[in-house]
Amino acid sequence: MKTNKNFEFNIVIVGTGGQGLLTLLEILSDAALNKGYDVKTSELHGLSQRGGSVEVHIRFGEEIFSPLVPQTKANLILALETQETLKASYFANPETVFLINKYLIPISDQKVVSEDEILKVLKKLSKNIFLVPANEICKKELGNEVVAGVYLLGLAVLKNLLPLKSDTILKAIKNKIPEKYLELNLKAFNLSKTTQSLNPSTV
Repeated sequence: MKTNKNFEFNIVIVGTGGQGLLTLLEILSDAALNKGYDVKTSELHGLSQRGGSVEVHIRFGEEIFSPLVPQTKANLILALETQETLKASYFANPETVFLINKYLIPISDQKVVSEDEILKVLKKLSKNIFLVPANEICKKELGNEVVAGVYLLGLAVLKNLLPLKSDTILKAIKNKIPEKYLELNLKAFNLSKTTQSLNPSTV
């Protein structure tokens, strides 16, 4: 694959344990590798703790040296839980796209940060903020909200928020998802075509 020798694309995915962040990381990595990109990934924070904070990085391009997205260098921040978006703001710049699941998980002994408070902070960093009720949509349409992340990935592809095409992602999903969960994940990925128009007015 021939592209600009300086091309790179940086994604930070945040959420909590049990939301499928590592599945998204594997799908994106496989898709980027299949397109001929150099790929580096990193997994951070409480990976073994269900409900604990999780952060993963994926960087792909012509030549990638570090798996960690540098400060202010994220092209896309994908947040599976709304409050976790604040932790990823370190990586944002005015061009960064925030694709956020409208889903708040209370943290024991801590005050829940309201959606309004979160958006107030994010709007100072970027105008490219999209808030989508992915859990609600997946529960209503598929009866299972665990695939909200794959639904958001489908939305990101549909709206050209990352430089990977639908067929490439679908192939990666088929490569990485176990057979018994494959149909559900494929439905979640394709669900964005019929359920959500994405524009900045979502915030």
